[in-house]
Amino acid sequence: MPRPVTLFTGQWADLPFEEMCRLASQWGYDGLEIACWGDHFEVDKALADEGYVRRKRETLEKYRLRVFAISNHLVGQAVCDHPIDVRHKGILPARLWGDGSPEGVRQRAAEEMKNTARAAARLGVSTVVGFTGSSIWHTVAMFPPAPESMIEAGYRDFADRWNPILDVFDEVGVRFAHEVHPSEIAYDYWTTKRTLEAIGHRPAFGLNWDPSHFVWQDLDPVNFIFDFADRIYHVDCKDAKVRTGDGRRGRLSSHLPWADMRRGWDFVSTGHGDVPWEDCFRALNAIKYNGPISIEWEDAGMDRLVGAPEALAFVRRLAFDPPSAAFDAAFSSDRG
Repeated sequence: MPRPVTLFTGQWADLPFEEMCRLASQWGYDGLEIACWGDHFEVDKALADEGYVRRKRETLEKYRLRVFAISNHLVGQAVCDHPIDVRHKGILPARLWGDGSPEGVRQRAAEEMKNTARAAARLGVSTVVGFTGSSIWHTVAMFPPAPESMIEAGYRDFADRWNPILDVFDEVGVRFAHEVHPSEIAYDYWTTKRTLEAIGHRPAFGLNWDPSHFVWQDLDPVNFIFDFADRIYHVDCKDAKVRTGDGRRGRLSSHLPWADMRRGWDFVSTGHGDVPWEDCFRALNAIKYNGPISIEWEDAGMDRLVGAPEALAFVRRLAFDPPSAAFDAAFSSDRG
């Protein structure tokens, strides 16, 4: 059976959930990776109202869509972050922001992530995608120099805050797929290794592979797939274009907004950037990844109503299924 191609709804949360379903179905998507904001999936309602999840599933079925993952990046970000400030107030529900006391925000976010696992299980979904936040991301610039003890404390803080959350994920049979991303505890290759070590490589914690965040950091998304093969729990397709060749545009992007051409990099429509897509899909085949391929539309310079169906066509053309076991055996025999 071909791997399903889904659409992440995070960039569409301004639309009602049913309208999002209608569009995705019209374009030919197999399903959705549903964001836990807007009215797309509300964790508190999923647990408080016995009919809430049923109504969501009825809407999905109406448009012949499936759901393989839900995503709660915004709340997950607040679990470990330091500082907690007005940026978090802008992305969190008022009930989680509360009085804005930083530790109170972190604790309420942690409880919400536990409830996200419970809500996912109620929906019949086994993967939650999201962020972790980080108490040490602000030290990345490395001046003033950060002592190793400070970095160690950051990974301990992550483990102390996330292990109780992951205990609930284990209880309900759901896995967390962390999106390796700047501003998180795991944002590149070596920090991913250190993050997994910090929680003892427990199976409840895996990775959401999104190549865009590797490309603009000059990392290889293909070798990342091979080296973390057993931890690739979910795949997001998002492209990035690096534009640093004129000597003015740097990778840190100069606090400029998305799609500003003075930035050194930007997200672009799938297939128009620097991600080596064919090699990436071949690598996913090689590790036998058989989960959804979820398109995350984030190109601020292109109309999303044009770009989302274009991205689907690109992925369907290139994300070919791996050869059958019989073909593999015959091919190996012929070459032997």
